[in-house]
Amino acid sequence: MEIQIVKNPINKKQLEEVAKQRFGILVKAVVDVGQEIMAIGGELHSDEEVKLMEEEGSKRGETWGINLYPGKTKEEWIEFDSMVNIKPSFDNCSRDVENSETKEKIRNIVDKLIIE
Repeated sequence: MEIQIVKNPINKKQLEEVAKQRFGILVKAVVDVGQEIMAIGGELHSDEEVKLMEEEGSKRGETWGINLYPGKTKEEWIEFDSMVNIKPSFDNCSRDVENSETKEKIRNIVDKLIIE
C-alpha cells in the first residue's frame, strides 16, 4: 500500500479498502492542519508525515497523527494517538493532541476529506 495524499474528498468505502490492505480495521493518517490535507495508508505515521513534508511542504508544527476506524460511528472513529504528536517545542508532550482547538481542526478536516 502506497501512502496517498488526500486533498479532495474520498468516501468511507475507499477508506475501508485502505484499512483492509494494511491493518484491517484502522487507517493511520497524518493531518496537516495548515493546508487542510492528510496522508493515509502508511505503515507508520512518521512515513506519512515525511511524505507530507517532502511533497507538500508541510511543517512539523502543523502535522498530527491519528488513527481512523471506518467501522465506528463519527463520534468514535478518530483516535488521537501517535508518536509524531510528541512535540515539546510545540507544547505537546504526549502521543495525544493536547490542544482542544487543534483537535477540533483535525476533526473538521477529516469530516471535509472523508465523506459518507
